[in-house]
Amino acid sequence: MSEAILVLNAGSSSLKFSVFLSGNGGLELWLGGQAEALQTAPRFTVKDASGKSVAERLWKQGETLGHDAALSHLVDFLRARSGDHRLAAVGHRVVHGGVEFSEPTRVTLELVRALEKLIPLAPLHQPHNLAPIRYVLEHMPGLPQVACFDTAFHRAQPELAQAFALPQEITDRGVRRYGFHGLSYEYIASALPSVDARAAAGKVVVAHLGNGASMCALEAGRSVATTMGFTAVDGLPMGTRSGSLDPGVVLYLMDELKMNPRAIEKLIYQQSGLLGVSGVSSDMRALLSSDAPRAKLAVDLFIYRIGRELGSLAAALGGLDALVFTAGIGEHAVPIRERVLQGAAWLGITLDSAANAAGGPRISTRDSRVHAYVVPTNEELMIARHTRRLLAAS
Repeated sequence: MSEAILVLNAGSSSLKFSVFLSGNGGLELWLGGQAEALQTAPRFTVKDASGKSVAERLWKQGETLGHDAALSHLVDFLRARSGDHRLAAVGHRVVHGGVEFSEPTRVTLELVRALEKLIPLAPLHQPHNLAPIRYVLEHMPGLPQVACFDTAFHRAQPELAQAFALPQEITDRGVRRYGFHGLSYEYIASALPSVDARAAAGKVVVAHLGNGASMCALEAGRSVATTMGFTAVDGLPMGTRSGSLDPGVVLYLMDELKMNPRAIEKLIYQQSGLLGVSGVSSDMRALLSSDAPRAKLAVDLFIYRIGRELGSLAAALGGLDALVFTAGIGEHAVPIRERVLQGAAWLGITLDSAANAAGGPRISTRDSRVHAYVVPTNEELMIARHTRRLLAAS
């Protein structure tokens, strides 16, 4: 009987999952899918490792399916298909680990209480991340769980890189630059030695470009600086998030437009970024195929901001050996990579157009002083690895 590790990533209206089988010293994906639109028209879909559809269920429009019900349905589904596989543990993506949690941690009731105190630091994510953890504690108390934090990878940064220029009493309340997408960057750091060992041991900027987007400077595989800060709305413009915003703009919105905090929160998280600038879509594919002038403006702004942040992160590193693209846009949007690399020629990167069109992995020329790569990320596998390691240690 092989052991199965269930990986969960709970969002505000979705529950994404992957199931990995442990064997032969490694982990292999068995099933993956999601329960989505939980509050409007729930849909449960499952695919196997090859991407073939295994199961699908639709609920009626207007029906609601909370995280608990979605997880209950998933558990029942897995039990019915388990066969020779035994569910050994559950690994969870948790957005915020605060200052205290700098590595994956076995779940206890005390841990959940500590993570609840961090909800003010990530109010749009943390409560949903904790929902399936509580469910498993209540309904399957003997099943080991591991919490893996999106902030943990960045705790290795120098204190200066984490600091805001604010009074000490505010910093002491936890107001600092945390950084996010840490599980993705950790995976890239683990995968890069097999792609370019020299670069992996040196200075690398990784661009995690998706609906949520950020960039991270790595030195010898460790986080040195990153574009997201106190929240996951900072840094690059994203699908619907504004990215970096002068705090004075928030004051203006309050004083002149009489917007309250919740309205401002909705604006900067859900109505800005590519969607807000273009007025067309938050999806980069739609923007690249659109003739609308503001769609072009949104794409131009996205590329411009990547170039600005790339220069900043290269400065933080004191040089650059490689640039890595990952996540949805980074892995699939050929024109975005092309324009970013054309703008980065001053850093010593020479684009290989044919290799870029083919998806890499190397998309710079052989004689380029700084190389560029496309490396698919796998946060779920990273969580499964951590879960298996802690399970073995206990």
